[in-house]
Amino acid sequence: MAALGWFTRRRQPATERSVLAGEASAEAARKSSAETAPPQTAAEPEFPVVGDEQAAAFFDLDNTVMQGAALFHFGRGLYKRHFFRKRELARFAWQQTWFRMAGVEDPAHMEDVRSSALSIVKGHRVAELMSIGEEIYDEYMADRIWPGTRALAQAHLDAGQRVWLVTAAPVETATIIARRLGLTGALGTVAESVGGVYTGKLVGEPLHGPAKAEAVRALAAAEGLDLNRCAAYSDSSNDIPMLSIVGHPYAVNPDSGLRKHARERGWRLRDYRTGRKAARIGIPAAAGVGAVAGGTAAAVALHRRRR
Repeated sequence: MAALGWFTRRRQPATERSVLAGEASAEAARKSSAETAPPQTAAEPEFPVVGDEQAAAFFDLDNTVMQGAALFHFGRGLYKRHFFRKRELARFAWQQTWFRMAGVEDPAHMEDVRSSALSIVKGHRVAELMSIGEEIYDEYMADRIWPGTRALAQAHLDAGQRVWLVTAAPVETATIIARRLGLTGALGTVAESVGGVYTGKLVGEPLHGPAKAEAVRALAAAEGLDLNRCAAYSDSSNDIPMLSIVGHPYAVNPDSGLRKHARERGWRLRDYRTGRKAARIGIPAAAGVGAVAGGTAAAVALHRRRR
C-alpha cells in the first residue's frame, strides 16, 4: 500500500503537466486559427424585403430598363407611319448627333428638341398615339429591355412591392412599357390635350433631374411609402437627386458621373452592358414631349391609375 501511494504521488504531477500542456496547445491552436482565418463579413440582408408594403422601387427608363431612349424609338415608329417628313427626321438626327458629341444638355438645345417633338404630335388624338405606341413597343422596344434590370424589377414585384417607371419620356409611352412589363405604373412627361387632341403645348416642365425626386416624394406620400425602405435605379448622373432620397440607390449601366458618385458613397452598381462604354442611343430623356414637374406629375399618374 505504501508503494502504491508513492506511485500515485509521483504520477500526479506528470498528469497535471499533461493537462496543462494539452490545454495550452488547444488554446494556441484556437488563437492561431483566429489570426489566420479570413475575416467574416456579415451576410447581406435579404433585399427586397418580402411583404414590406411601405417599400417600393422606382426605375428610370432610358438606358436603365431599356437600351436607348424611348422617345427615339417612338420617333422611328412615327416616321415609319409618315407622321413627319425626311426634313424633320434629318433635324432629329442632327439634334441626336449634337447631344452625343457634346455630352451635355444645353437648355436652349433641349427646348429646340422639345418643340420639334411637340410639333409632331400636335393635332393628333391621344387614343391614336396610344394605339400606335402599342405597335411601336412590339416593333422597336420589346427586344431592347435589359434582362438584368427586368429581373431586378421582378424581384420587387415578387416581394409584393410596387414598381414605378420614372421618366421624362412621354407618359403614354411610359405607361405602355410599364403595363407590358407588369409594373405598377409610370410617372412620365405629359403633353397638353383638349378634347382628346394634343395642343402642342407642355403641362408643367420636363420630369427631369430634381423634378423626378420631387415626383417620387409626392408619390411616396400619397401611397404611404417609407422612402428609407424604397429603392431607385438609374444610369444617369442627372438622376442623382432621385437616387439620393431613397434608402437603397442603385447605379445601373452608369455614366461616368454616376459611377464616380456611386463609388464615393458606396452605392450598389449593376452593369448589364457588354464592355464598359455607355452607349447613348436616341435623344436624351429631357427631350420628352412635356412633363409634369414634382407633385403635379405624381398627382396625374395617380389619377390615371385610379380611374
